[in-house]
This record gives sequence, structure tokens and C-alpha cells, in this order.
Amino acid sequence: MVMVSSKLMTNNKKKRIIIIGATSSIAEHCARIWSSNKIVELVLVGRNSNKIKQLVIDLKTRSPKSKIIEITANFTYASDIDALVKNIASNGNLDLVLIAHGSLPNQQKCQQKLNTCADELLINGLSPVLCAEAFIGYMEKNESGTLAVIGSIAGDKGRKSNYTYGAAKGMIATYVQGLQHRVANTKVKVVLIKPGPTETHMTAHLKQKGIKLASVEDVAEDIVNGIEKGKPVIYTPSKWMIIMMIIRNLPRIVFNKMDI
Repeated sequence: MVMVSSKLMTNNKKKRIIIIGATSSIAEHCARIWSSNKIVELVLVGRNSNKIKQLVIDLKTRSPKSKIIEITANFTYASDIDALVKNIASNGNLDLVLIAHGSLPNQQKCQQKLNTCADELLINGLSPVLCAEAFIGYMEKNESGTLAVIGSIAGDKGRKSNYTYGAAKGMIATYVQGLQHRVANTKVKVVLIKPGPTETHMTAHLKQKGIKLASVEDVAEDIVNGIEKGKPVIYTPSKWMIIMMIIRNLPRIVFNKMDI
């Protein structure tokens, strides 16, 4: 009889990757990279069942041996998030969780309608941090896993052009920093991702204005590589780390004259 060590059996397990907001452009391209590089188990969670099904077909074509699970769910409110994460955690390891959902609001509409402002703060800030809080508890119990949360460079400095969105992403940044401190002496890893303006369906109006956007393929590659290297913070493209450091430290009298 041939004995198989438990270590070898563990190494043969598929890496289980959960993506919340899987149909966002950045998340979709990350999923493509992960499934192309190796055989994995992907749990794709989104609110639009048709879009998820299309993504599943695409990924199965790219990686026929990977296991791909689709979940249509509402991850807006605490009770829904709690039930969703409990279900996911009860069905396997949480090797890697990417929280990627959100929207890009119109700042003027947020100023004109408080309901719109509240909805955007909820989906871009409160919902992602509640997802993060729900997953991190299971990771701590299992003493393993990586939690990656997509924020934005907009969270680095409040600006008149997008401060509703920026405030939500600032919430994510502060919350993730707290989670990183919480698990600093454990085997759990937490990653904060800060993309700059990226070419996706949400930024089509920016492209029409001639604003230079990073390709979603490059941003996804930066994210996958950064997570693999264990970076606590990923600015993508990397130039935004320097740009935002400069903007954060501008004297108020100079900053207030800028139309950004």
C-alpha cells in the first residue's frame, strides 16, 4: 500500500479563491489570470446572474480543469452579507478573498439627492468593509487566508470632483488598516488595493473627456502580482503612490486653487 502524506494531499488541493463583485472589470480580469496560471477553485459572487453566467463560460473555456462556482447574491446589507459569507465559509477554505464591488457615482447627483448619496456610500464603503469584517473572522479561526480589498486612490484625499466616492474609499482604507493591525501577528494577510483611473465600463465617460486611463489588464496583473508578493498596499499603476503623496501634502492654499 502506498501512503500519501497529509502535506502532499494539502499541496494537491485547488487554491480556493472567492471574488465578491466578480463581474466588475478588474475582478473579471483577475479571475482570468488566476484561472489561466493554475487549476483553482473560483467562487464568483455577483448581483447579476446573467453576467456571472457569461463570466463562468469564459473562465471554463480558459481553464477547463478549474472548479468554478457561481453565486447570485445581495451583499448590500449586513444580514445578507452575514448569511452569504457563512455559506461560503462552510463549504471550503478561504485561501484568497477579493472584495471588488462598487460603483462610480456622479458627484453632482450625490449633492442634489441625499438618497443617491446614501446609496453610493453604502455600496462603495459600508458594504465592502462589512464583507471584509465577515470574512476576516473565519480566517482568524482557521489561522490562514489572504483578504484583499479594492479601494481607490480617491480615498487618499477629498476632492470636490468625487468626494462622495472618495469618502467611501477612505472608509475602506482606514478599515483595512485596522484589520491589518488586528492580524499583524497571525498568518492571515490583508491587502489594500488602490487603483487609479482604469479603463472599465464605469469610466467610459472619463475616456470621452480625454482623460488617460490605465488598462484593466495591467491593473489586474499588478493586483495579482502584488497579492502574490504579500504587499500590504498596492497602488496601480505604481506612479499613483507618488502622485497621491504629493497631493496629500500640498499646502491648503495651493490645493484649494486646483480644479480636481
